[in-house]
Amino acid sequence: MNRKNKLMSLAAVAASFSMLFAGCGANGGSSSSALKEEPADGVPSSYTGDLPMPNVKQRYDNHQSRDNIKDGGTLTLGIVEIGPNWNYLSTDGNTGYMSELWSWYQPSLLLSDQVSGSPIKVNKDFLTDMRLVSENPMVVQYDINPKAKWNDGSEIDWTAFKATWEANNGSNPDYNPPSTDGFDQIASVEQGSNAKQVIVKYKTPYYPWQLVFSGLVNPKAADPKTFTQGWVKNPHNEWAAGPFKVQSFSDSQVTFVPNEEWWGDKPKLSKVIYKQMESSAELNAFQNGEIDAAIASTKDDIKQVRGVKDTQLRYGYSTKTRVFEYNGKSKPLDDIKVRKALTQAFDVNTYNSVQYQGMKWDATQPGSELLMPYQKGYENNMPADAKYNVDNAKKTLESDGYKMGDDGYYAKGGKTLQVTFTYFGDDATQQALATAYQAMMKKAGVKVKVVNKTESKFSSTVTSGEYQVLPMAWQASAALSFVTSAPQLYTSDGPSNFTYVGSKEVDELVKKAGALSDYDAQAKATNKAEKAALALYGTIPVSTPPSYYATKTGLANYGSAGFAGSLPQDIGWQK
Repeated sequence: MNRKNKLMSLAAVAASFSMLFAGCGANGGSSSSALKEEPADGVPSSYTGDLPMPNVKQRYDNHQSRDNIKDGGTLTLGIVEIGPNWNYLSTDGNTGYMSELWSWYQPSLLLSDQVSGSPIKVNKDFLTDMRLVSENPMVVQYDINPKAKWNDGSEIDWTAFKATWEANNGSNPDYNPPSTDGFDQIASVEQGSNAKQVIVKYKTPYYPWQLVFSGLVNPKAADPKTFTQGWVKNPHNEWAAGPFKVQSFSDSQVTFVPNEEWWGDKPKLSKVIYKQMESSAELNAFQNGEIDAAIASTKDDIKQVRGVKDTQLRYGYSTKTRVFEYNGKSKPLDDIKVRKALTQAFDVNTYNSVQYQGMKWDATQPGSELLMPYQKGYENNMPADAKYNVDNAKKTLESDGYKMGDDGYYAKGGKTLQVTFTYFGDDATQQALATAYQAMMKKAGVKVKVVNKTESKFSSTVTSGEYQVLPMAWQASAALSFVTSAPQLYTSDGPSNFTYVGSKEVDELVKKAGALSDYDAQAKATNKAEKAALALYGTIPVSTPPSYYATKTGLANYGSAGFAGSLPQDIGWQK
């Protein structure tokens, strides 16, 4: 299972050091000789050589059939943040952490089984079919599994689709969806031949229509007040439907157990436990045997997990893109020339060499925040004059009226040019990155104040806009999500546009891809829109990070798998 296995649009996830846990099984043996190719179940932690660059078409999650997995057992994991808002479908709860918790006990309608993306498949536990029945007008039919019920015993039927549409289409300002894209193109959601059949009619064609409904709002939780506030510090088992249920929860721990109301295959695991902890504490907890998997983000992390007894190391491609967000509603970042100068003064190669030191990873700066470099249709959409050049950064500032002071910093109107750089946690590499950024900007005459916050403050910091330069990451959970994500990230009022920068031109361009049915045409339109968006210098892509994990031996169907995923009930310990 990829930690974010639900195929939903891009969502704000944790900062560049965030954890996307994954697991692997192990087979024995060790060697210090160089590996030409990593086994699908990883390598034993006793292996002392560098792990090779992974195969983009290979999943490294010890993928096993249910017959090869033991019945029973506990999986214990760490997580940076639990809640406070348990509604992943609302903006306040729309984090990678909550997505992971939801994947165990809430409906997930869609699946993919290929690392680099594939045609979207329905999760047969919830849908028996999903198909386009008319192109003009566009009409989509969903057939719901007759056995599908909410935990309170009520049927999962067409009313859940209607409630999801009404909460996400943007017509009622009392709701707070993370994205209205796709939902705002729907004209009606009606019952088909029976209550288990849904007919969705669109006002105008929208692609990829397959991604519009990937999760569901329980109709009993669909009024605006409940949707926005009713999930705070409450996971609401009665409004859920999945192979597991929440047995207990607090701000520090969540325990899932098999759901006796579940109609699908019985979960292999008898218990799943999440313990809230900072990233550095997670590695120590794994080393001490307190948790069963941990992510290794830096050379020090790798050194710490290597050699741990009965451990397997996994190295694969992630679907994340690390980015910088410039808060365009804060001074002086409300000035495009200042944002451009910061980009020109940013030595991305040095920054990434610090980030990935000791990991032997190709850390070339990507040119997109929407398409992964290994995806079909990827283009470099960064402005030509965004390249690292300190002299050009100074010229940009001077053209904006800034003058160099005796202290080595630029100023205008008697005010020194200063920005804050916010990072989270106490990881040494993140501290080094902040210091490196500060030194880079100093060379260009920009003063940087470094702000450090605990990792648990990430979500509240992002949603409140209390930052200026913010390193974070986006995660694409479906190969086609670049179409739905563009409006979310780049439109002037996009719910995940944390730069607060936009234009009418970009607003018009980003919506065009959704009206196209052909993949190549969608990618072309998306790239054109992103070129215009990145030219506003509100955000810049920094790197595409790897997935490097350590897990206890034998953990199956849980790991680095790109866009592929596994069902929660199939995760467990290999026989």
